[in-house]
Amino acid sequence: MQSLSAQLRSLHSLAPANKDHVSAVRVAVSVAVPSLVLLAAGRPELMIYAVFGALTGMYGRNEPHQLRLRHQGQAALLLVGGLAVGVFLSVNQLHSWVLVIIETLLAAAGSLFADKVALKPNGPFFGILALGACASIPTSVHWHTAVLIGALSAAFSMVVGFGGWVRGRAWERGAGRDIPPLRGARGRAALIHAARYLTAVGAAGSLGVLSGSGHPHWAMAAAAVPLAGADMPSSVHRGLHRIVGTLAGLVVVAVVLFPWAFSPLRLFPGHEAAALALLVIVLQFTTELFMTRHYGLAMVSFTPVILLMTQLAAPADPHLLVTERAVETIMGAGLGILVVVLIRRRRPPARPH
Repeated sequence: MQSLSAQLRSLHSLAPANKDHVSAVRVAVSVAVPSLVLLAAGRPELMIYAVFGALTGMYGRNEPHQLRLRHQGQAALLLVGGLAVGVFLSVNQLHSWVLVIIETLLAAAGSLFADKVALKPNGPFFGILALGACASIPTSVHWHTAVLIGALSAAFSMVVGFGGWVRGRAWERGAGRDIPPLRGARGRAALIHAARYLTAVGAAGSLGVLSGSGHPHWAMAAAAVPLAGADMPSSVHRGLHRIVGTLAGLVVVAVVLFPWAFSPLRLFPGHEAAALALLVIVLQFTTELFMTRHYGLAMVSFTPVILLMTQLAAPADPHLLVTERAVETIMGAGLGILVVVLIRRRRPPARPH
């Protein structure tokens, strides 16, 4: 395993580009269109549901069109399903330990599902992130309206992702049908992986509740990040990048939201909500631009995306928001790394070519 110093040095390295701008544009369009529709309708607080649905566009970035369509459909189930459970918890005011238990169980189930269908990005991270975020805010519309916004946004993302086929018509017969079932060594590896999610996410959420945090789901999401790594070095790598990238992203949030900072919102008096919404769209583009090249840089953008959406949906004290996000991220990612070290993952046999 790489030394800690080697892991820290990796924070300065940037992987080679691989048409990242193409995927970034797809995701940005997927986020922008439903978000701008809600903004034009005077409902920017509902953007959180549209953006989580639009994250469907992050899946299958370099896959053939029909395989991308298939994987994005499966990812939409994970994202919109998590969103729907979160809305249910919000409407029924089920928080604290109920949220921790449900999110932990769905993290393990989502891990099995993601491994079964070979989703990329790996794991259930975005699904449980959607669940926790939607559960933590009051639902200002009927529950079915919130879920419908997320579902329509996910469907639009799939249309955008498949749109290139009209021009390129690159169709590969049988793509994705060679994924072996979860039996034998692959099944055992998937069960161990799910157990890691159960342990890390459950422990992080429990500590979050016991610490008195109002956002234990942030610790749970952070704990899931290292588990998506293919091996121990990459898991530790992702955990460290999550911590450093989030802390840097919180500086961006502070500049935007803190009243004493030179916030760009001051340039748009009376239109602060619109400015925040547009900032979310731009930052989601830069998130996807660096997602595979440098996870830490991607988090510098993605952290403000999540917090600014939350602030649009349910305004809160920005000082408390930033402080709790920092503490929960360090605690959650640290627990995730610890679980990776303690519960070794057996790598499944390679897929046939």
